[in-house]
Order: sequence, then structure tokens, then C-alpha cells
Amino acid sequence: MLKITSKQLEVTAPIRERIESRFEKLSRHDVQMINPHVTITEEKPGFKIEASVGIPNGELFAQAKHENLYTAINAIGQKLEKQLNRITHKPEALRSTSLAPTNDTAEEVNDEYNEYEEEDAI
Repeated sequence: MLKITSKQLEVTAPIRERIESRFEKLSRHDVQMINPHVTITEEKPGFKIEASVGIPNGELFAQAKHENLYTAINAIGQKLEKQLNRITHKPEALRSTSLAPTNDTAEEVNDEYNEYEEEDAI
């Protein structure tokens, strides 16, 4: 259940619907969201929105400031979606597989090391 709190602002039905629609897009990633919480604060130049969502392997947090409340809601949704996308696709990332040394690389390093020892012995 999505919890929305606000300071100095009443959360109307359209605001709640916009926030819920952004969180529905996050649920497309098939990751269980634990205690999603959104805080809306009205500040002098505009609005500040903070959102935190627990997931099984971590926590997502994002904040956005904008003069238009709906633009800030969209921005926070995009930030959370980007974080969630990064976490869910991390095992598939190329960098995680390229860092592990292969046996061929280890043998080449040992051969080079042995060549240097032979040169030093002469």
C-alpha cells in the first residue's frame, strides 16, 4: 500500500492518481515493493517530493524539486524507475562478467613472469 504524506498541502484525488500511476510503472519490473512512501512539501519556489521504496535487495530513494507539482511527480517516477532498472539488470551487465579473469589470462601472466625471472638470472 502506497503511503502519501504532505506538508502544507492537501493531497487531492488527481495528485494521488498521478503518484499511483507512476508507481504502477515501477511494478512492471516484477519486483516486490516494500512500504513505498511519498512525501510532498510545498516550498517557496515550488514543490519538493521525496520517495523511498524498499525492495528485497536494497532500497530506492529519490527526490525532485520543481515549480509544477505534476512535473516533479514525473521526475521522481523516472528517477526511481532508473534506479530499479539498474538494480534488476545488474547481473546481466557486461562489466560484471568482464572483470573475472579467465584461465588463459592467468597462464599468459605466469609465462611473462617466468621470462622476466630467466632474464634476471642471466
